[in-house]
Amino acid sequence: MKPNELRHHCLPMGSVVMNREYEAASSLPRRRWRIAWLLALGVMVNFFDRINLSVSRDALHASFGLSLVAFGYLSSAFSWTYAAMQMPAGVLLDRWGVRRMGRMSAFLWSVASFAAALAPGISWFFGARLLLGVAESPTFPANAKALGYWFPRAERSLATAITDAAAKFASAIGVPFIGLLLFYFGWRWSFAATGFISFLYFVLFYLAYRNPSEDDGLSDNERDFVLCGGAQLEDRLTARRRSSLGYLLKQRKVYGLALGWGAYNYTFFLLLTWLPSYLSVALHIDLLHSVFYTSVPWLFATLTDLLVGGWLVDALIQRGYDSNLVRKTVMVGGMAFGLAIFGAARAHTPAVALVWISLALGGLAAAAPVAWTVPSLISPRESVGTLASAVNFSGQIAAISAPIVTGYIVSGTHSFAAAFVTATAILLLGIAGYVFLLGRIEAIPEPEAGPLRPA
Repeated sequence: MKPNELRHHCLPMGSVVMNREYEAASSLPRRRWRIAWLLALGVMVNFFDRINLSVSRDALHASFGLSLVAFGYLSSAFSWTYAAMQMPAGVLLDRWGVRRMGRMSAFLWSVASFAAALAPGISWFFGARLLLGVAESPTFPANAKALGYWFPRAERSLATAITDAAAKFASAIGVPFIGLLLFYFGWRWSFAATGFISFLYFVLFYLAYRNPSEDDGLSDNERDFVLCGGAQLEDRLTARRRSSLGYLLKQRKVYGLALGWGAYNYTFFLLLTWLPSYLSVALHIDLLHSVFYTSVPWLFATLTDLLVGGWLVDALIQRGYDSNLVRKTVMVGGMAFGLAIFGAARAHTPAVALVWISLALGGLAAAAPVAWTVPSLISPRESVGTLASAVNFSGQIAAISAPIVTGYIVSGTHSFAAAFVTATAILLLGIAGYVFLLGRIEAIPEPEAGPLRPA
């Protein structure tokens, strides 16, 4: 359906009160939610691959003689190639589409995990982590693009929260699951297990994912509901005239979103890579108990991600509250709760530490799905992949920095306190980015039409 046809087709819906419109939607088929859960499963598998390393530090030290600083570099290796591939992945995503990029990506996840399991030395293992970064680089930009196609604006926060919460839930259940595998069978079997799970997901995605225009099971009523609710249009002509990266990088909103996402990701990856080690090194908890303690803040983050960043945001918007105010309040408020990481700097018992870390992760988790909806809300058409990748590039610079900086701080001070203070300062910068640079969450103007680019 062309844009002018869509406007005419959806015009009668403008007179319907929003909450009644969504009450009526409850009787529609819900095929779109099948896509949200499929993408969420992919994120969960992604994070099984990523957290495997954080649980394996002691085992890798025994096998390869890894120091704290060396472990920090190894932990960030994934993010080096993940960051380097963000811009190319975003451009390829807008050119080739979610389906094609998703298939290639998922297959390479499994190859990278099997390669790590077979590593004869640290150089091979390091290379496997670099490959994993390349393989997983399209995941979140692709999810943002897919959910932009499949969901109306007023349902997109919950749909995004389902996929984003999967990252937190993966850490909650994955750390103890992988920890038990490692404890009883060794680190090679834990990496082989994530490789096998990744391959199963590749098969499922290959068979199940379609864009709305390609899905024969999508009813006309549900398609109309999604399109009239503000879903992004699949438009091959527009895709060939998509906004250039250069045009997007001239927009202040992009920098505000990138700064906020980078600040979020710094604390997120600090905890993702170092939390088990923090509990064992600073609070003297043994490996078996630390992997179970680690799951507590991640479970809390899963709940706040779904309930606050997803359900509550959509519920308020569907009841007629100003969508910009709702989203900005949750984004900034969630980041403010993230400042609770400062409290962990003075914690001396596991219980106190987990309370502060749970508050911080819970706040950040509530903000995250809202931030991930923003690219599909502000991007010019068929440029969501490019914009989301540009923003995620900033996040990956933070993801690279956090494990390395933390490794140096802990090695030099024999304490995690300064590492948590550093994360607090960076979160304050992120809050400023959301408030002063992002501004209102509204569409960036379309660039002037230029010559067609090769599809």
